Amino acid sequence: MAKNPPRDAAPSFDASKLSALLPKAGGAGDDVWFDVLSAVDRTYADLVDYQERLERQNHELEELRSFLGSILASVSDVLIVVSRAGSILETSASVAKLTGKPLWEWHSRPLAAMFAPADVDALDRALAEATNARAPVTIEASLIGPEELAPLELSISPRMDDRGRVAGYVLTGRPVGELRKAYSALEKGHEALKSTQAQLVRNEKLASLGRLLAGVAHELNNPISFVYANAHALERYAGKFEAYFEQVQSGASRDELIALREDLKLDREVRNLREAVRGAREGAERVRDIVEDLRRLSADGTGEMVVFDLVETAQVAANWVSRGARKSVDVRFSGLPALRVRGRPGHIQQVVMNLVQNAFDALEGREGACIEIGAEVDGGRAQLYVRDNGPGVPPEVAQTIFDPFFTTKPVGRGTGLGLSISHKIAEEHGGRLRLCPDAQGGACFRIDLELAEGVQ
Repeated sequence: MAKNPPRDAAPSFDASKLSALLPKAGGAGDDVWFDVLSAVDRTYADLVDYQERLERQNHELEELRSFLGSILASVSDVLIVVSRAGSILETSASVAKLTGKPLWEWHSRPLAAMFAPADVDALDRALAEATNARAPVTIEASLIGPEELAPLELSISPRMDDRGRVAGYVLTGRPVGELRKAYSALEKGHEALKSTQAQLVRNEKLASLGRLLAGVAHELNNPISFVYANAHALERYAGKFEAYFEQVQSGASRDELIALREDLKLDREVRNLREAVRGAREGAERVRDIVEDLRRLSADGTGEMVVFDLVETAQVAANWVSRGARKSVDVRFSGLPALRVRGRPGHIQQVVMNLVQNAFDALEGREGACIEIGAEVDGGRAQLYVRDNGPGVPPEVAQTIFDPFFTTKPVGRGTGLGLSISHKIAEEHGGRLRLCPDAQGGACFRIDLELAEGVQ
């Protein structure tokens, strides 16, 4: 920005020069007057040039003032310029909006008059700290509004002059109320996102359960039918024993009781009774185990991390997929017989179910179909892999296989969310689900989890 010219820069008329041009004895009068007029013309031209420079500089100052005014009018945050003594010099238009007073009413007033009395001491300390440290200081203070206080997150920066001395302060602030509203909206959005993610996990789990209904019905039908048949046998045995005991109570002779016992075949029925009781108990225990597996399978897996056996969880998941499969597939377990890890067993079970179900789908219609599930410890982490001898994953598919809603299955056979959700679950457990790069002759997926404390 151009500076005003110094006052002694204006052209001045030198009388000594003019006197030197005055006619002397014996001089030519016309030439002298011509020189005088030329000097006057040059002086006038200098004055005109000086005036033009002043007008240009004044125009620049007006443009600068207009530019600064437009900035102050456009700034949405609070902007306050204060003198060294604490008087308000300039404010942004947002100050008028928050305080309900026109800008001109604040000019030359003390800064403390603009803020709540409870914040004045903190404001003074912040100004002193900014002066001593020659650095911005951030505090929270409230402007006095027309109806209520307007809390601000206020940054106070010292304003330096040409000599490096503090000439004043610049205060910038953003309404804390808006920030809190933004944080609240962000928190609500985050909660909605977590709820949606949990819903997707449940929906995918329900989709998997739907594919297993036939196997569940078959698994429950067998033990229930066994219990039902044994219950009928027990009822028949009870009738025979009741008839025998009625004769005992009626005072039948020993020979009559022996004959009745042989006729009712009570010795054989006693042995059959024990078998019926054992069979009914085994059937009931089988139903209990199936219900327990279903309960574990349907658990949402939320809550704290717990220690559980990764191999057992994988076995339960694989068994359920096998029960609902259209065709029998050889599922083999290798590696460690047990592996204790930390995590949410319900979610990890869902991951294994997705991987095994995908393997079953890939092996459909193939002879010698085989799935291998193995557990091991590598690099201080628990590793579980699911490998099949299917067609494998093409390179062009491997790049997008974990993307949401991506699926290579026919319409109605997959949601496209299984691997995406499984990948997210692995990340939430501090691990990773990845496609094995060295898979030969089939697909192989590997998930790593945190080992339980004390497991090497």
